[in-house]
Formats: sequence, C-alpha cells, structure tokens
Amino acid sequence: MDSNFVDYVKICCRSGKGGQGSVHLHRSKLTAKGGPDGGDGGRGGHIIVKGNKQFWTLIHLKYRKHIIAEPGGSGGSARMTGAEGKDEILDVPLGTIIRDAETGEVEGEITEEGQEIIVVPGGRGGLGNDHFKSSTNQTPRYAQPGGDGRDEWKILELKVLADVGLVGFPNAGKSTLLSVVSAAKPEIANYPFTTLVPNLGIVEYRDYKSFVMADIPGIIEGASEGKGIGLRFLRHIERNSSLLFLVPADTDDIIKEYKILLNELDKFNPELLHKKRILAISKCDMMDEELLAEMKKDLDKRFKEKKTVPVLYFSSQTGFGITQLKDELWKQLNAKDNVFDY
Repeated sequence: MDSNFVDYVKICCRSGKGGQGSVHLHRSKLTAKGGPDGGDGGRGGHIIVKGNKQFWTLIHLKYRKHIIAEPGGSGGSARMTGAEGKDEILDVPLGTIIRDAETGEVEGEITEEGQEIIVVPGGRGGLGNDHFKSSTNQTPRYAQPGGDGRDEWKILELKVLADVGLVGFPNAGKSTLLSVVSAAKPEIANYPFTTLVPNLGIVEYRDYKSFVMADIPGIIEGASEGKGIGLRFLRHIERNSSLLFLVPADTDDIIKEYKILLNELDKFNPELLHKKRILAISKCDMMDEELLAEMKKDLDKRFKEKKTVPVLYFSSQTGFGITQLKDELWKQLNAKDNVFDY
C-alpha cells in the first residue's frame, strides 16, 4: 500500500479553555475608590478543519493524535478583554468528512476551497466584575471563570472528489484508460490489484473543457463484505457524479460480471445505483471485427430492450472508441438525472 495515501485518521481534539474574567476596581490619581472595571476573559481557541485543494491525503495528520488549541487570556483592568486563544486550523483535502468518533454521526463535510468548519469550539471567556455591578452592589469583588474547553475524538474520512469514477474488477483496464485520457501516471501491470490507492486525472475535452476521472482500486465479488481491498475504497465512489463500469472484451460472461459489480455497490450503498452510469467494454483490440460485431449485436439488444445504460466499446492500446467514450461521458455529466433499472 502506498504509505503516502491516508484517507482515514482518528484524532483527539482539545479546544482551549476560556480566560478568567477580571476582578478590578478603578484606581487613578484622581480616583481613590472607583467602580468595577474588570474586563472579560478571551475565548479559548477553536479546533477548525479547513478545505485546501493543494492536499490530496490526510497523511499529515496521521501521527498528530492530539490537537490542542490555546486557552484564552484573562481579562484586564479598564474593561480590557483578554486575548483569544489561538485556533488550531487543520488543512484537509476537499471531500473530507468529519465524524464523531463515539456515535459515528457525520458532523460536516469539506467540499470547497477555503471552507471552514469548527469541529470543537473553544470555551467562552468569563465576564469581568464590571458586568455584575448593581444599585445594591456597586463594587462586586467576583468575576466569572472561563468556560472549559472540550476534549473530543473525531474521525476525518476522505472521499475522493471526481466527476467520473471507474468501476471494475482488477485488470479491467481502468489505470490504462486513465493514463490515455489524462496526464495521470498510475502504476500499470498485468496482475491483480496493481492500483492500491485512488488516482485522479483531468480529462481534457473539446473547446478547452475538462472533467475529473478517478481510478478506484479494483472491486472483487464480496468486496462489500470486506473481501479483497475494495471495501476500503468503495466510499470514494459515493462522490462521483457518474460511474464508468469497465468490463474487458475477453470476459467469459460480460453481463454476469457487470451484475456482480452492481451487486457489490448495492450492498455497500443502494443509492449508488441511482447514479448515472455507462458500461464500457475495454480491450477491444483483442477481438477481430467479426467477434466484435457479434458482441455488439448481442449486448446492444439486451440493453436497448430495457432502455438502460449506454454500452460503448474501446481500446486504450489503439485509441479505438476513446473519443466516443469521452463524448458520452461529457453528455452524461451535463444531462439531467437518469434512472436505471438493470
């Protein structure tokens, strides 16, 4: 596993305690016994998560198990408010979700550059004695203590943000396709699980347009139950607008393999089946024209009868069908939602 890609961290976040309010009575050369003028304490530092598109992984937080913000300063004389505690700002990649470690509840998600979420607020500053004066107590000699900071465990979980997610068994040709249509350079070899981490590539389209494609590690049957390495990365598919299913042309039963992939997604999260999708038959250079024509006739008939997912054919090696594939993806990304039943 690439040690530079970390998509899950659990950290203890401790916000700063609020500063103590001041107990002070005004004194000067002209005033021997003035009224209360104690200032308020400063707010304790927050723990803040901030979106930063320059980050791609959570590795920088992997070994920071405890994040501690500064306490607020105490109030001063002349109604002077204490300094606010310094906030601890954690830069995270876009697509990061914040969960409560105990309940698992999602507390927020970062999807935009510069977006900030206060995950653990600092303690409030205590009120100075100036706030407690009254007609019956004109010189109060007490103030409010600062509010305690909070100590909470949080889970930060990264879900890759991409327009198109590649879905398929190991060796379906996902990495090769990504390397052909974008500048991404994923590791490519003829053995299962070459891809161990998600890879992102920007696909250039007509008229200087572009979209982002993600190569997700291969899924195997049973991935939704924890088999193979697919379960860890299935969550990355949840962020994709459209899913591109890849099944090699030399597969014994294309429909069966496609249904297995659908089934694994359904078990993991049924909502994934409502996403737009395309079935693309890869490695078509391995078929002669006669066999390819026969395959097209069979698959087109089976899918068109149900008015469902588009079926395309391509070869990353020869470039056959790549332009048509990009056209269909762009069309689908900019179309209204589709509903599939197959």
